[in-house]
Amino acid sequence: MMPYPEHPILLVDDEEPWLHSFALTLRQRGGINNVLKSSDSREVLPLLRNQVVDTVVIDLTMPHISGEELLEQISHEFPEIPVIVITGMNQLDVAVSCMKAGAFDFFIKTAERERLIAGVKRAIEFNSLKLENQRLRSKMLATRSRHAAFEEIVTDDPAMFKLLDYLEAVSPSRHPVLICGESGTGKELIARAVHQLSCPEQPLVAVNVAGLDDDMFADTLFGHVAGAFTGASSKRFGMVEQAANGTLFLDEIGDLSLHSQVKLLRLVQEREFLPVGSDKVKRSQARIVCATNVDLEQKIKDGRFRADLYYRLATHQVVVPPLRERRADLPLLVNYFVDQASVDLAKPRPAVKKELITLLHCYHFPGNVRELQAMIYDVLSRYHSGVLPLDGFREKILSTPSGGITELVEEMVFPEHLPSLQEMSRLLVEEAMSRAQGNQRTAAALLGISQQALSKRLKKMSPS
Repeated sequence: MMPYPEHPILLVDDEEPWLHSFALTLRQRGGINNVLKSSDSREVLPLLRNQVVDTVVIDLTMPHISGEELLEQISHEFPEIPVIVITGMNQLDVAVSCMKAGAFDFFIKTAERERLIAGVKRAIEFNSLKLENQRLRSKMLATRSRHAAFEEIVTDDPAMFKLLDYLEAVSPSRHPVLICGESGTGKELIARAVHQLSCPEQPLVAVNVAGLDDDMFADTLFGHVAGAFTGASSKRFGMVEQAANGTLFLDEIGDLSLHSQVKLLRLVQEREFLPVGSDKVKRSQARIVCATNVDLEQKIKDGRFRADLYYRLATHQVVVPPLRERRADLPLLVNYFVDQASVDLAKPRPAVKKELITLLHCYHFPGNVRELQAMIYDVLSRYHSGVLPLDGFREKILSTPSGGITELVEEMVFPEHLPSLQEMSRLLVEEAMSRAQGNQRTAAALLGISQQALSKRLKKMSPS
């Protein structure tokens, strides 16, 4: 089992039975298994000077160095460490004094253990987010370097580089990552990169939750015990347990029903789940990565997605830009997929003409990178030798709804006085030639006419 938190928390109390009891409670009921204990307050500062500690929990009344004195010393020398003060007496003035001295929180020993555990978890999460922000700032200031985890992500786009830098900076975190973006933008590649950055030696388990009803969702993720339902003749481990200390990737999270969202919230928030038919709570150490192509904030407004789940999942959030916003990547992607398809299809590697890149620059790619990949595989499957033919790409573009020049027409705002058909024809030809960078074959494809027909129009338009 991986240690949680990453760095240990330190419990300080001269009552050793309480130390052992609370450490056991943190492990069993809070999943906090990385704990140091000290019954002598004089040991604390030397220990903190030699050991990275996440959070310190100190008793107020101790011999040698009192809790108040120790709080003051820790706050002065290690202001970055959250300190929780626990006392056996309910003294409001002491609580106020401790909070002013820098305590993260203050609890009475006789309070319910659940409240104490929740307080420790808040301190751990607070410290974790603070450290992640520090890592992020230092990473953004550092010289950009491409991690091996990003090998499959082909880009030279500044926005994509910022996205990858961000993922690298937050990779040590245990918090969820939410990947948003249109279909075909490469969200699964991003999820794999997050896994490679975080825990490459551990399993990556991917689940597409779209189409799973509530029962299937629970059984798929959490598994079941023997006899849980008709046909459940043996125990089945769910995807959460299969992910173990690795990564659980949930794709199409926006399609999850509200009932299933409640079950997922418990897993994300408490790191706990119940196999179907069992009353024994299990704990999960897997990092959760989710992806969606829908607007979750709009779904929250429509009452179809839980806000509390969204804010938990979006602790770290990235939006993968569509291909039309990173057109400079087209030459890289075309050559990458041509190389890939040539090997997969056992075809000689064709030459790629500049006109093809120009043609693709004019297209808005509703299916994004995945559509480009499919286009290249389809054209290459019919290719024999020489140059990669443009005709196959023209056919694909013109057969796509709202492909080519129709996108321009949809965006146009007509004046009150309508231009004549002749004027409109001239404007369309000029726009097509501009988009095609002067290439008549490409412009003709955008207009849906032959190159000869376009040539005649251009001659008519030219000054005599």
